[in-house]
Amino acid sequence: MKTLPHTTRPGYFGDFGGRYVPETLMPPLLEVEEALRSIFPRPEFQERLRSLLAEYCGRATPVTLCERLSQELGFSLYLKREDLLHTGAHKINNALGQVLLAKMMGKTHVIAETGAGQHGVATATAAAKFGLRCTVFMGAKDVERQAPNVQRMKLLGAQVVAVQNGSCTLKDAINDALRYWISHQHDTLYVFGTAAGPHPFPTLVRELQKVIGLEAREQMLARLGRLPDYVVACVGGGSNAIGMLHPFVQDAAVRLVGVEAGGTGEPGCENSAAINLGRPGVLHGARMMILQDADGQIDESSSISAGLDYPGVGPEHVYLHATGRVHYGVAYDHEALEAFRRLARAEGIIPALESSHALAWVFCHASEIPAGSHVLVNLSGRGDKDLAHALHYIQLD
Repeated sequence: MKTLPHTTRPGYFGDFGGRYVPETLMPPLLEVEEALRSIFPRPEFQERLRSLLAEYCGRATPVTLCERLSQELGFSLYLKREDLLHTGAHKINNALGQVLLAKMMGKTHVIAETGAGQHGVATATAAAKFGLRCTVFMGAKDVERQAPNVQRMKLLGAQVVAVQNGSCTLKDAINDALRYWISHQHDTLYVFGTAAGPHPFPTLVRELQKVIGLEAREQMLARLGRLPDYVVACVGGGSNAIGMLHPFVQDAAVRLVGVEAGGTGEPGCENSAAINLGRPGVLHGARMMILQDADGQIDESSSISAGLDYPGVGPEHVYLHATGRVHYGVAYDHEALEAFRRLARAEGIIPALESSHALAWVFCHASEIPAGSHVLVNLSGRGDKDLAHALHYIQLD
């Protein structure tokens, strides 16, 4: 299986990626790499996964035309509806695939990190489906602002570990999950939730998430007889975006846009826009763009969206940025909140705050998009989990 089409160096996308980990983490990572090479391509694995995605998760997800917003904007706005999947987000595509892999590897326990909680819910769901134990590491700050998803994980039988270290967000949850994996690797698989981390996780996650873009490509061709002019997705670590954008990379006429979280946008405030404001460095076992100070210490990220609150971005995204194939823009907290409200009021769809950043970029750049264009946004998840948090900032009429 060719996992890295952009380079001959295993685990790299151009100059980014790799596997910068202590020796104690090498055995489980090599085991996952071997499973990616030997189990993942098997017909029985692929057929079982396709069946589960269709009959258990609800794929294929539809593409929805936003009729009222399209009239307002002067171009056609379409949404790829990952919010309609079982568990409410794209995360189930990856979690189900990795937990199935764990089952076929003979593991009895899966662990995961989570920020917004959707990957934790998806992993807990898949673990329950296959009868495996599940432990989810979640920053204490995210446990508080994503309480509904914490309740869902516990109902599904998962143990939720609130991480009190550092910024108490996604970065710290990943740190603790990696430490745990070192001492429990014999019976445990780490179900990594984003397109970052040490090789082979960026490739494995992309391969499981690219079903989003493959479906969307076929659906837009069937609907329009052509591809969209723009494809847009929000970017934190980068799993929904790489899944959406990767199948369009070879289509030169399609403009690809990833949207990072800019936080409050106030001068001097931290944010989560690692591609736009970071520098190359190593975080969680991979070389990528990272928010860091002059001494190379990791800066704390800050975003209203827990799922985008991460100081780095996956190596394939950095490569696509470096080559110029994908433009990476920024949306700020207030813009995402306005997009959250606007989609709900105009179309009756409540988006996740993560997805709201992608919508916000479209709304903020609407004057630059030619009239009559076709714009496709990945609605990576639904906003149920964000309601209580968002309503602290949104005034309801």
